[in-house]
Amino acid sequence: MTDAYADRMRRLAAQRDCDTVLSGVRPASVREQLAALGAAVPEDLLPDFYGEGGAVERLERRVAELLGTEAAAFFPTGTMAQQVAMRHGAELTGRDAVGLHPFSHPLLHERDAYAVLGGLRAVRTTEAPRNPTAEEVAALDEPIGTLFLELPLRDAGFVLPTWDELVAVVGAARERGVRVHLDGARLWESTVHLGHSAAEIAALADSTYVSFYKSLGGHSGAALAGDAELVRYARAWRHRYGGTLFQQWPAALAALAGLERELPRLAAYVAHAKRVAEALAGVPDVRVHPTPPHTHQFRLWLPYPAEDLNAANLALAEEEKAWFAGGWRDTEVPGLALTEVTVAGPALELDPDQILDLADRFLRRLPRP
Repeated sequence: MTDAYADRMRRLAAQRDCDTVLSGVRPASVREQLAALGAAVPEDLLPDFYGEGGAVERLERRVAELLGTEAAAFFPTGTMAQQVAMRHGAELTGRDAVGLHPFSHPLLHERDAYAVLGGLRAVRTTEAPRNPTAEEVAALDEPIGTLFLELPLRDAGFVLPTWDELVAVVGAARERGVRVHLDGARLWESTVHLGHSAAEIAALADSTYVSFYKSLGGHSGAALAGDAELVRYARAWRHRYGGTLFQQWPAALAALAGLERELPRLAAYVAHAKRVAEALAGVPDVRVHPTPPHTHQFRLWLPYPAEDLNAANLALAEEEKAWFAGGWRDTEVPGLALTEVTVAGPALELDPDQILDLADRFLRRLPRP
């Protein structure tokens, strides 16, 4: 067992024991997750085999219904799903360039798989910490086959365009003969800020990827949705990439349970995130972005080293059974660290006064300059 793994298990154990949780949820044990799956299983449900039948087909039908698309294909990872979507765009348009934001998931978190495995090129759409505008897409100095839009743009602070801005940028892509792909890992909660349903958002694009574990509490997995031609192509390339597993019912069942349980709650999380962010923004030395948050997640900065912040949060959890926010990391500014706050079910129990009290208890554990 590595030191990093031991530290992670210590944090999870501490968070599980907390009576108060501001950011995130109390981690469920394997036994608890199995019990939840068992309660969600229809008596007549049989296993899937290589993606056919069972919970996988039920999940694919449900996602296509929610997104208003002809079909959807289940994938073990979003990375694989988006590789396929970008490859499809390149083959249909004959252009191997993909319009990507410098903060997009393929550029930051996938070890250049789009280039190494897909033979694709990245064309950066903007340097601003937001999705590109219609004017920026229209002004790109080389042709692209697919415009990749991440909704929300996680590494810029979970930021979203307005609905009119989104419609305009899609229109600019269409005028250049460009296909549009939505990285909708967190699309489910983006509907509040955009003021339109998931189906209305997906209708703007040629393909949409959604995640089942980032906001819905699933075990893993994703779906790629679009027209029947895209999904036939997706199934073929999913097989080539090694993504057609023998049985996938545990992940599919957890995804179905998340759609049933968490999807209806996300709007309340988004609304409460605004109250949480407003309360925290009044704490000395705290900086919040964006204000108000666009989803139920936002960024939080404090002028301390990440090591001190993580130690203070762990001590608070172990000694007072209260979890403020973990996962602090140092920024390019020495002595300034950030974390991502996720407002979910446990945070709904906290009013502004309780949030301020928790923040004060956390800050008192930090070393004074």
